[in-house]
Amino acid sequence: MKNEGGNEHVVWHDSIINKEDRQKQFGHKSIMVWFTGLSGSGKSTIANALQYELFKQNITVYLLDGDNLRHGINKNLSFSEADRKENIRRTAEVSKLFVDAGVVILAALISPFEEDRLNARSLFQPGEFIEVYVKCSLQECEKRDPKGLYKKARSGVIKQFTGIDQPYEEPRNPEIIIDTNRLTINESVKAIIKYLNTYLCFNLNE
Repeated sequence: MKNEGGNEHVVWHDSIINKEDRQKQFGHKSIMVWFTGLSGSGKSTIANALQYELFKQNITVYLLDGDNLRHGINKNLSFSEADRKENIRRTAEVSKLFVDAGVVILAALISPFEEDRLNARSLFQPGEFIEVYVKCSLQECEKRDPKGLYKKARSGVIKQFTGIDQPYEEPRNPEIIIDTNRLTINESVKAIIKYLNTYLCFNLNE
């Protein structure tokens, strides 16, 4: 594997066990399911509910939540545009390791910029990256405001907040659109599992 942008003296060391070996052991494919949407749209809630349903059906699954990542691997990053890009890059690289390990990885991040989401997608093989756009109007997200962030952003306590003083670029070609203005959590999870059943041969129960 070419070490693009890295040290030319660092050489990739191949593993005896590959991704396909791990997938066979787990009995299912490994993929990246990337949830994007405004704060308050329901990304984390739906991703967590999906994780539970997959786990119940013996799928080896793990959830990376954007807020949780900022307590650890991304805790040194701000919400500037440059740091948001780095936030997505790190998360995508970690997710790629999970997929290589044979795990279904879910990531729930606002990830506001289309370019960054495309860069994340480019790390994966065709069919391995499933983008889920959790669509919800800004008005509804502000109404929900589960963490009180919109109120703080409107009052100027929080700067560079997506939807208020930073833009959110809607995905152009997501695999799945979940409209939480009208769908319940349960309906949203069923819609995602239906996609996985139909296109990825998970053979999950709806």
